[in-house]
Amino acid sequence: MFDIRAIRENPDAFRDAFERKQKGLGDVVSHMLDHDAAVRKAVSDKQEAESARNAKSKEIGKAKASGDDALFEQLRAEVAKAKDVIEAAGEQEAAAREELDKLLLGTPNIPMPDVPVGEDEAGNVEQHKWGEPNARLAGRNNVQDHADLGAALKNSIGQPLMDFEAAAAMSGARFVALRGKMARLERALASFMLDKQTGENGYEEITPPLLVRPEAMVGTGQLPKFGEDSFETTDGLWLIATSEISLTNLVREQILDAGQLPIRMTGHTPCFRSEAGSAGRDTKGMIRLHQFNKVEMVSVVGGEEEGLAELERMTKCAEGILEALDLPYRRMLLCTGDMGFGARKTYDLEVWLPSQDTYREISSCSYCGDFQARRMSARWRPAPSEENAKPKPEFLHTLNGSGLAVGRTLVAVLENYQNEDGSITVPDVLRPYMDGLEVIA
Repeated sequence: MFDIRAIRENPDAFRDAFERKQKGLGDVVSHMLDHDAAVRKAVSDKQEAESARNAKSKEIGKAKASGDDALFEQLRAEVAKAKDVIEAAGEQEAAAREELDKLLLGTPNIPMPDVPVGEDEAGNVEQHKWGEPNARLAGRNNVQDHADLGAALKNSIGQPLMDFEAAAAMSGARFVALRGKMARLERALASFMLDKQTGENGYEEITPPLLVRPEAMVGTGQLPKFGEDSFETTDGLWLIATSEISLTNLVREQILDAGQLPIRMTGHTPCFRSEAGSAGRDTKGMIRLHQFNKVEMVSVVGGEEEGLAELERMTKCAEGILEALDLPYRRMLLCTGDMGFGARKTYDLEVWLPSQDTYREISSCSYCGDFQARRMSARWRPAPSEENAKPKPEFLHTLNGSGLAVGRTLVAVLENYQNEDGSITVPDVLRPYMDGLEVIA
């Protein structure tokens, strides 16, 4: 969300920034200013009418006491007219403010100056690569995708360890049931990620709510614009599409002290997405499900300099998981048109999937500036200094990133660690979480 005063004071800068985000988006500034002017005019009209009403009301008493009936009736009519103006101005203010809020809440964040301009993923810029794709699969002619591998592996009574059919029978498409050692492997991945993020990287583990009020969705930018991408319950609560929502909202409507920053949180939760508009994309397997597990990282800091440094740190924390699992990946700097709604700068990590002969997103780490904090009224108070003994509260800056998407990491492990006979070698770092199991066969 944006400060309308800042837009009012420097509209050209915002027009240019919005144009970098999306061609034609700069026009929204004129609409914002029109509604802002309407709000201020209505407020001014209402205040003038209130002042007139109050003044005339005092004169009414004097006219009544003096017996001047003509003046008394005139003043009564003027007070009634002022009341009508106040009521009409109030309605105009409410209508204009509603339209202004829609624009302020529905307009995406502005990109940092160093973010490349582009319309879609074709404009993203590769930062670096790590690992050698297909090094384990050299000379193989029968590379399988994760869905076939998971379905072919069976438990002791012949049921598939990755069962899409049984899940579809109870829940519909884009769900999966994991059994036995496959479920254990997914749990091992999540436990390893959490241990890494908490033990080595300094994140505090949080078990947050999975259901939130609409205000929390507004706070992180899922509402009002992207309601169709999430699931709403019959009592008005929303299932979280990512634990970024719950973790970030833990600081909503608070004023933190400088000594409390930075705050770093991580959580492992199910995530729920309707995947609206994704029909036909990744319909096979676990790449795009309605329900999936993710280990999320959220950081809360005091300003832009700290936020950009934290983005580099957070991205390294996500990369460390992939490197420990020995999964080839690349880091991409997203262009303006491919970034998320609330982001000012985003790095995507894309893991190598042999069956697709390409890299696919497995983590997205974003710096959001004060965009979310304004929507949540989340602030902090800088420490007093000689120049400023009583500093005023400022809006916090927030970041979020996947550390990692557990289901997609499972996909990457299955495909990169597959053997000729269809078995899966368990990565070294996961074996302690699997009671020493070396191969899923």
